[in-house]
Amino acid sequence: MLLKPNENVLPLEGSPAARGIGHTGRHIGAILMDEGKLTASDAEQVLARQRELGWRFGEAAIELNLITDADLRQALAKQYEFPYLVSGPDGVAKELIAAWDPFHPVVEELRGVRTQLLIRWYNPEAGRRTLVVASASAREGRSFVAANLAVVFSQLGHRTLLMDADFRAPRQQSIFNIPDRFGLSSALSGRADLSAAAPVTGLTGLAVMPAGPTPPNPLELLSRGSFAALLGRAQAEYDVIIVDTPPVNEYADAHTIAYRAGDALLVSRKDRTRLEDTERAVRELSDATARIVGTLVNAY
Repeated sequence: MLLKPNENVLPLEGSPAARGIGHTGRHIGAILMDEGKLTASDAEQVLARQRELGWRFGEAAIELNLITDADLRQALAKQYEFPYLVSGPDGVAKELIAAWDPFHPVVEELRGVRTQLLIRWYNPEAGRRTLVVASASAREGRSFVAANLAVVFSQLGHRTLLMDADFRAPRQQSIFNIPDRFGLSSALSGRADLSAAAPVTGLTGLAVMPAGPTPPNPLELLSRGSFAALLGRAQAEYDVIIVDTPPVNEYADAHTIAYRAGDALLVSRKDRTRLEDTERAVRELSDATARIVGTLVNAY
């Protein structure tokens, strides 16, 4: 779990976590029929089998070979208002695991991270709804964590914005398979606004603002008052804002972003990140007056 910055690391590996999702009240059979998975006569057959065995409707339908396990999971997701993508990595990157494989053990661990963030960080009344996801160096899983955290927050019902502020090596447009003709750089240069954030089809409540065209002056662009103003408008429209950043120890961009956002989650990678690099990143973010809400070890 997430503890105080100097006391903890969180292994991003599989472990059980509880689900808490709202129920729509619709019967699972009606959902399966609406999705074209069952006909009316199929449903009658399932109901008869359900009464005979005393099973749940979905279990009886599977036993009769009328639906698959995947069909039932998708119907349950609709019943409990738990959006995820039916299509797999053909539409989005394989690493967006929370979107297309929400029952994977790693996603349970990500939900555990979300829970700890809700307990220890999230406080909209105090203005704490914007979180920078940072790492000391490149290739430590920062963009992976930012993308999947944004998904699991949206699955909780929070209006969530994922903002790619990494102008050095942006990745969110590739992870979500969205165009990046306009994005954060366009908004900060006055050529766009929050509408540059694209809703993610199939994931209700999630929008992604890609980095946009690569600017020649990333640090100067992020240092302008327009970035703070954009974050302010985003906070008025979204419940949670997750910001992806360049590596802390390689560019000063992350310092500026963290200063504006206020809070940061520091990601390191198992068997790759050196302790001294993490310690340096903590110092630099703290010097930028950012609150380190926790550290996370990515083992995925």
